[in-house]
Amino acid sequence: MNTRRFTTPGTIDRPATHDPMNQAPMTSSRLEQTARTPDAMASHQNRNHHMQLMPEALARAHMQQRMSEAEQERRASHLLAARRLQRRAERASLRARRALALAVMQ
Repeated sequence: MNTRRFTTPGTIDRPATHDPMNQAPMTSSRLEQTARTPDAMASHQNRNHHMQLMPEALARAHMQQRMSEAEQERRASHLLAARRLQRRAERASLRARRALALAVMQ
């Protein structure tokens, strides 16, 4: 009678069973995984490091996008304020011309 409850194979750190007779045999793919070359290990570590840094890079890109959007909004508000001041100055100039023309005519 098989008392094994696990349907998935275990790992080296957490075997499905501690009984050596019930453990799955080491296949060639498992042997290849355990015997990695130094280049493969370095590549694997670089990939893991890159994967760990991805959320940080994503957050940095998100903040940079928000900063550029804020800068665009700031420029737009400055442009609107400058146009508003220009119109106000033009109206003041017209009032001054009218007042001068009225003063000269009298």
